[in-house]
Amino acid sequence: MLMHMRHTHPKLQFTHMLPYGAVIHDQGVQFVIFSRHATEMRLLLYNEIDDLEPAEIINFDSNNDRWGDIWSIFVPGVEAGQLYHFQASGPNDPSRGLRFSPTARLIDPYAKALAGTYQASGDGILRPPKCVVVDDNFDWEGDRHLRRELSETIIYEMHVRGFTKHESSGVEHPGTYLGVIEKIPYLQSLGVTAVELMPVHEFPIFGTDGKKPPRPNYWGYDPLAFFAPHRGYAHDQSPGGQVIEFKQMVKALHEAGIEVILDVVFNHTSEGNELGPSVSFKGLENPVYYMLESDQRYYKNYSGCGNTINGNHPIVREMIFHCLRHWVHNYHVDGFRFDLASILSRDRSGHLVPNPPLVEAIGEDPMLADTKIIAEAWDAAGAYQVGSFGDDRWAEWNGRYRDDVRGYWRGDSGTRGPLATRLAGSADLYQPGGRPPCSSINFITSHDGFTLNDMVSYREKHNLANGEDNRDGDNNNFSENFGVEGPADDPVIDQLRLRQIKNLIATLMLSQGVPMLVAGDEFRRTQNGNNNAYCQDNEVSWLDWKLVEQSSELVRFCRSLISFRRNQPTVRRQQFLTGVPDSKDGWADVSWFNTHGSAVDWHVDEQPIICLLAAPGSEDDPEEKGRDVLLMMNSGGDDCQFTIPAISKSKNWSLFIDTSLPAPKDVYPELNGPELPISGSHALPCKSMAVYVAER
Repeated sequence: MLMHMRHTHPKLQFTHMLPYGAVIHDQGVQFVIFSRHATEMRLLLYNEIDDLEPAEIINFDSNNDRWGDIWSIFVPGVEAGQLYHFQASGPNDPSRGLRFSPTARLIDPYAKALAGTYQASGDGILRPPKCVVVDDNFDWEGDRHLRRELSETIIYEMHVRGFTKHESSGVEHPGTYLGVIEKIPYLQSLGVTAVELMPVHEFPIFGTDGKKPPRPNYWGYDPLAFFAPHRGYAHDQSPGGQVIEFKQMVKALHEAGIEVILDVVFNHTSEGNELGPSVSFKGLENPVYYMLESDQRYYKNYSGCGNTINGNHPIVREMIFHCLRHWVHNYHVDGFRFDLASILSRDRSGHLVPNPPLVEAIGEDPMLADTKIIAEAWDAAGAYQVGSFGDDRWAEWNGRYRDDVRGYWRGDSGTRGPLATRLAGSADLYQPGGRPPCSSINFITSHDGFTLNDMVSYREKHNLANGEDNRDGDNNNFSENFGVEGPADDPVIDQLRLRQIKNLIATLMLSQGVPMLVAGDEFRRTQNGNNNAYCQDNEVSWLDWKLVEQSSELVRFCRSLISFRRNQPTVRRQQFLTGVPDSKDGWADVSWFNTHGSAVDWHVDEQPIICLLAAPGSEDDPEEKGRDVLLMMNSGGDDCQFTIPAISKSKNWSLFIDTSLPAPKDVYPELNGPELPISGSHALPCKSMAVYVAER
């Protein structure tokens, strides 16, 4: 192999030290990388994506091209689109955590794009996807972050590929960023204000043998390059094509008034444990990038994926900051959801610590001040920090909301009180720390678990298609099939399931906090009982758009609830409800009653409940004027007669929703439904919910 040392002009060679990665300048590119223990560093330049060997190898001079632990070299004549790897020599001593190999081809941790896949070869050298030099210039035409208040946000969690890959999507570019653009009119019609994209940073498409594995990582929770948008979601497969298309998608979503939140995975990488490949971090500075056991041959595994990113090491912390700022500045994304975020609360030994530096610094970072930051406040090693993760800059996926609301509508005993707490914004979790209701990201379902349709159609998980003998996936789903496992021919069972879906969507959209809906739940998408479809890159996971028409009744219902939420400050308060009666009219911002219209006795184990929400503001404050809302919920197994409380009888109540009624009487989008009967009572069958509204 030809070894060549490129000689560069002295004034150019050391001009640019930072930032890291491949940075374009007027006459070439500066390549900058960190490695503390490397004794030699090489830059491998390729002409084509499929080239097995580099066209040129450039040696860094350890005297002139190294500054401390930073290796930096300027290469004139290199332009955007150039393909490259790094190669580092150094100690191969796993007992000290050092895993250098002079033949390993290494992905730049700061690579802004990758091209190609793993390439198999008989010489034993592992060839990962190639890095791409990227020009960040893009005509944003004045686009900026939308800066919508979190309290006014409605999140739609979706998978870029799965959103349009199904043949029924009817888009020109299925399974791509461009396909998402084509479906923006649907997102607008639904009324959501933000899409939360499952991982779009680079992850492996093929295995290290160059072949597609039997269980591909469809979800994308397997990071390969944190700074690079996934090439598999691009229509343009030329080097760097994904960068342009991702920006086009963000720009188009912003034009439609929809924010973009990225699901980021700073807890592990695809390099796995000691048996996994060495394609980037391992071959550059393994004991810095990963948490290692006392026997440093082995990796701590708080992620459940073989290794754990050493997020509170200063070098890694700096990389994460650069990465977040990169997505905010260069891609205009509006926020982040941090997967298994409790790992970010662990110190360099893996211990959970108060005020972890990384968590605190993300919340205080001025570049991220306009963004939404959301934690999945647990990890795979038992940490569970829901209600206590970070400060008031952080919101959290509220796992307790999911479980309590599911349990209530399933009819579990002892769930009326927890339901009330979650509906009112989970003050028990967030108020003690001085955090607002919007700290709670409320959700019934997420990508991880049953779809909403399957949650009311299956009592048990059915994951045999994953090839793990049904051992994978959560066993505790708070689900019910209501008579038969899976699809039901009995219309009575199917109507009950539809009613339950409506109950759950209505509860979600009428709860204080921030709702998150999973793509397809609004039209009964099914995964056939699979509650862990991480490897199902097929019709199990892809959205079947024919269901939009087939479930038009539910789509209409969901759109109406979203519209109501967006227009009613009553259900999206920025301060916690107090339950204290107003001195003028005796109304409290929230009041709870039993079916007889009397104050609830929380010690009595019953299911039905009435919630009375008073609109904020007054006639003198039109910006805050909203509707009073009266909710009647019956999750029990018997029909129930509700009598409204005496304090509310002076109002003219109009029916908004009744989940027990067939369409179109199930929802009145214009809030002009039938008035509450003169008797002041409303009958509800089992597993149903009614909501009335009145002018403030």
